[in-house]
Amino acid sequence: MSKIRVLFLCVHNSARSQMAEAYLNKFGKGSFEAESAGFKPGKLNPIVVEVMKEDGIDISGNELDSVYTFFKEKRFYGYIITVCDKSKAQKCPIFPGVPARYDWDIEDPSSFEGTREEKLAKTRIVRDKIKEKVKALIEEVKTWCYLLSSNIFKLNPCFKYPV
Repeated sequence: MSKIRVLFLCVHNSARSQMAEAYLNKFGKGSFEAESAGFKPGKLNPIVVEVMKEDGIDISGNELDSVYTFFKEKRFYGYIITVCDKSKAQKCPIFPGVPARYDWDIEDPSSFEGTREEKLAKTRIVRDKIKEKVKALIEEVKTWCYLLSSNIFKLNPCFKYPV
């Protein structure tokens, strides 16, 4: 059974999209395949790397990808999820031709001010918000796939996932 492909997008692919990709690949292992990209890829945020390590995930070796590269390669995704900060009027990249799109309004850790400890604390809040949103996405997709595979619809399941 093929995996459900998900692309997480943000401006720099340096924090939020990296966290979301890591969590979906961890919690949706075997059923989902997540990637992340940005409009203007930057440098991986070291504070994000640190808070992810606290949760047992090492993203320090992750590459930062451009959404344009993925588009030129004609990659297909079942879901596109933007993780931009609407309160700061961040413009998130688009990716045409996708069946489902979600916009998660999440603060950008690169905008956090204060001491190192204050930045870490705020980034942990973002990390935990993303983690919960990823878990909720998995449950939502799992529910839809269950409904589609039920006798009512007489369709094949989206993927093998215990309900």
